Amino acid sequence: MNKYKISVYAISKNEEDFVDRWMDAVSEADEVIVLDTGSTDNTVEKLRSRGAKVYEEKIAPWRFDVARNRAMEKVASDADICVSNDIDEVFESGWRKKLEDAWKREHTRAKYMFVWSHNEDNSINKQFPMEKIHRRHGFKWIHPVHEILQYSGLDKEASVWVPGLILHHYPDNTKPRSQYLPLLELSVEEDPTNDRATFWLGREYMYYKKYRESIETLKKHLLLPSATWKEERSASMRFIARCYDELKVETEAISWLFRSIAECPDIREPYLALARLGYKQQNWPLVYAMVQRALAITNSTGSYLTEPESWGYSLYDLGAISTYHLGLLADSKRYAAKALSLSPHDERLKNNLALIEKKIMMLDKEDV
Repeated sequence: MNKYKISVYAISKNEEDFVDRWMDAVSEADEVIVLDTGSTDNTVEKLRSRGAKVYEEKIAPWRFDVARNRAMEKVASDADICVSNDIDEVFESGWRKKLEDAWKREHTRAKYMFVWSHNEDNSINKQFPMEKIHRRHGFKWIHPVHEILQYSGLDKEASVWVPGLILHHYPDNTKPRSQYLPLLELSVEEDPTNDRATFWLGREYMYYKKYRESIETLKKHLLLPSATWKEERSASMRFIARCYDELKVETEAISWLFRSIAECPDIREPYLALARLGYKQQNWPLVYAMVQRALAITNSTGSYLTEPESWGYSLYDLGAISTYHLGLLADSKRYAAKALSLSPHDERLKNNLALIEKKIMMLDKEDV
């Protein structure tokens, strides 16, 4: 017997290709609520045929928080637990039991693992904790984009981690993200003191190659009193460095990368960024030093800022190249072999290892 009444709610627009997969995953819930915001395909019909309660409403001007709040309003008032997810996201089977086993009446929201991206073989590429499961009452969504749940209930906030509950993200990459930038600008305009929104806006400017706007915004982020999370501050500095590098101001790029390392020395990302910059400058001692320091870090924070490249072949590849140029061929071979083991189908890595081994054989023959 189920212990709680659980409702899943979502927003949709032109998601017909993902409806069956999503409904299969959320079918463990007692009810499935969807607010469709203007589909022109068969999304609404397919959802209804699979048993979802679908409401239709156009949100103008568009804001994600308004849309999600409209959807949440449709959830049964006697629901114990609300589960918000998108139609391009899939829970692993058995998620309901895991949630019910962990949830207690005093809990206000639940945290679980969110797999943001996958490798070609469907293995995990990037993952981090998520918390979009919550009580029916006392919550609302805020911010036009990158919206979050705000709690205003009478009880004290109490979050629970749900072991084994995993949500996978399979994004529709055909959909543009052009709406994100103006919505982030609006978010910062509405609350200039919001450090997270300011950081995301600066990062978005970088993605759009608006490098000067990105630098200005990220510097504002660093000055906000609430911007205290060192890993995010380090990322802000790293992105500033990337923008300066794109603007061909290498002295500033190097300076900001060293600041990024100093801000949060226990993550690999800034070391990899500085190693890559050293590679461009053919500064092999710098590359080698950064590789060694990064590889000494053996535990990832697991935050949304973790870059999978920092935990893949890249550092070993740079280690192989830098030590080759420094004449440390045994080390170069070891790094190259490790890089290839992490990306065994990469032809460049194969060729690099073969080149290093050939160089070692030549030197051995000369010694003889």
